[in-house]
Amino acid sequence: MKTRLRASESAALASSIYIVARKMERQGTGFYNSVKSELKKNLGKKLDRLWQEGIGGADYFIAAIGSAIETFGKYEKVMDYEGNIIRADRLLEDVRKIATDYAVNHILEGGIAADISDLTRYYILFRWNYGSAKLHFDEARKLAQSCNIDLSYEWNRHGFIKKEKEFIKVLGPQDRKLDQIKQYKELIDVLHKILLLWEKSKRDEMIKVLSETGYGKSEVFYKVAQAISETLPPDNKEKKLLDGFLTGKTRVMEETQKVPIQRRLFEV
Repeated sequence: MKTRLRASESAALASSIYIVARKMERQGTGFYNSVKSELKKNLGKKLDRLWQEGIGGADYFIAAIGSAIETFGKYEKVMDYEGNIIRADRLLEDVRKIATDYAVNHILEGGIAADISDLTRYYILFRWNYGSAKLHFDEARKLAQSCNIDLSYEWNRHGFIKKEKEFIKVLGPQDRKLDQIKQYKELIDVLHKILLLWEKSKRDEMIKVLSETGYGKSEVFYKVAQAISETLPPDNKEKKLLDGFLTGKTRVMEETQKVPIQRRLFEV
């Protein structure tokens, strides 16, 4: 299975998907906790194979869902211990979250996935799946949902998520203006600010932001930057900014560590 991007820079599934239909012996009732554990186990094996084969994008999630249906589809119904019926859409949401966690953990080598925010997770996953392309809203919403994000709340809030008609675009640093990035709560916003300052040779301000936010000493910050770079093609503008900034990582970390000392000496 292969995914292509349309000429209009929007993501579209263009895959040849082959489905082998076999008669399934249905079981009675499956209890949600047990089914979910079974789902994680079986899906893990499938995701290992997909990762090794280099399958990403919408194909990755479609293949994961297909594998998961084999697990929960064999039950006549799935219930929790209170007797509530668990609908298929709830189970499919679980599948997306499992597949999302798997991908992010493998993109971010070194076990740092637990240290990043949901928005950072979404950004990395979007870049890995779709690069700089625009994505149809419904597909973008599903991806966001797997990262615990309400997309309709996040778009057009001067952040990196922008809605353009029926499409969602995840902005890179080159798509944003330096003076509009004022919030430093999210790692991606800080990273974009830093890349723009680096590009404009505003080194003192760059070091100041890295020092004040604490990201200048954070290995997670640099690993996220490296991971994003590795998901992008060589001629991509964002990748060039990331690679340029990361080339001087050691010196940047040294300068950032000196800032608090200099301030204290000045205050004395």
